[in-house]
Amino acid sequence: MGHYVAVVACVALLGSVSSAAQIDGEVVIRRKLTKRSVTASASAYSRGPAVQLSTNPDEDPLAFERRHVVVYVEGDRNTSSIDAKIEQQNRRFFPDLVVVPAGSTVTFPNQDAIFHNVFSLSKVKSFDLGNYSKGQTRSVTFPRPGLVYVNCHLHPNMSATIFVTPNGWATTADASGHFTLDLPAGRYTLVAWHKAAGFFRKTVEVREESPSKVAFLIPLAEDGSALSAGNR
Repeated sequence: MGHYVAVVACVALLGSVSSAAQIDGEVVIRRKLTKRSVTASASAYSRGPAVQLSTNPDEDPLAFERRHVVVYVEGDRNTSSIDAKIEQQNRRFFPDLVVVPAGSTVTFPNQDAIFHNVFSLSKVKSFDLGNYSKGQTRSVTFPRPGLVYVNCHLHPNMSATIFVTPNGWATTADASGHFTLDLPAGRYTLVAWHKAAGFFRKTVEVREESPSKVAFLIPLAEDGSALSAGNR
């Protein structure tokens, strides 16, 4: 619930811009793509109260993969900044993926009874928010589109991704792989991204009469290379 706070806000903005046409899409993933990190016990690298490391052991691994696919329209147009949030809770970032248009601000509240130190070395936006305790928050504005990988200096298991899109026409797939985008009729380059598989592009003609159907196949071959068949 509320897994992608930024995306919900972004879709709301899209509806106010135009509802003239729609892309009705599907992300197809048939095998696990993401390697889960192995984390040392809290006592190995942190002091203070013990904070349980939360996990999602019952989550369908393919649903996890689908929910971590970002879909957006290429090009600098329809940019409206929004506010998003990534919480530090149970020694994890939640959500671990947010999608925001360029110019948006992301806050990083600490909900744990231990210190966290949020930072990024990404070229799009590098920052180091320093140590701060429970109840405190820091914020960062992202003026340029691109990928921002976020970590914690004090807890090596913690990682999140901020995908800064060039415009407000962006979303993520749901657990079943379904996604929709509302935008004016026209010809667009639609891009799908997954952290392990990379980028996939399709040219889409969007018409007012009926939703345009799009499907992205996002697999990895057995050797770990991306397969782009059906994604041209």
